[in-house]
Amino acid sequence: MKIKSVFGHSFERYGKVLTGYDVKELLSKLDSTTEKPKDKVIYTPGDAGLESLPVAKQFSANAYGGMPIQIGYCNGFNTKLNCLEWHRGSEINIPSTDIVLLLAPLQSVKNGKLNTNCVEAFYVPAGTVVQVYETTLHYAPCNAVKGKEVNPDGFRVVIILPKGTNLDKPQISAVDKEDKLLWAANKWLIAHPDSAEAKQGAFVGLQGANINLANL
Repeated sequence: MKIKSVFGHSFERYGKVLTGYDVKELLSKLDSTTEKPKDKVIYTPGDAGLESLPVAKQFSANAYGGMPIQIGYCNGFNTKLNCLEWHRGSEINIPSTDIVLLLAPLQSVKNGKLNTNCVEAFYVPAGTVVQVYETTLHYAPCNAVKGKEVNPDGFRVVIILPKGTNLDKPQISAVDKEDKLLWAANKWLIAHPDSAEAKQGAFVGLQGANINLANL
């Protein structure tokens, strides 16, 4: 698998790099106040410390056009695809260390199924503000890769989403085929059969190899 750049033409179908935002204080707060496990990934939808910073209001007003948002984080160690998810509304990722994002187009999902051959990898340098469109399948970030070596130090990434996303799954009566893929609030997910999420009851929709950047 070739790892491309978020600054390249190939990324344009999935999202864009936002400029003009000063995220130094945000990333400093992320690094100094949040843990980074060495053997797993943790996710917090909203963090009061991050949301209290002035740039939080700027992201709400500018990047989301005045809509309410949440600012949380995804930290840890990961090299695998495992699942793909999507939301109603864009997601913004801001890493404090270099990362790789594994992405695919929502349009390629047919009846809840997607072959992992559709997945592309994109390198995101530390400090880059990356908007991932709502039509882009994504999941947990991966450790950065240089050459064929995975960075063993893991990652910390600020995650910005429409407020309420990734909270408890609402109780619904199914009215559409996509309803079986709802995994949490504003979170539709398809899992690889080898993933922990599949064992927890997530819809198994990923076919093919469970991509592992450690095996490049």
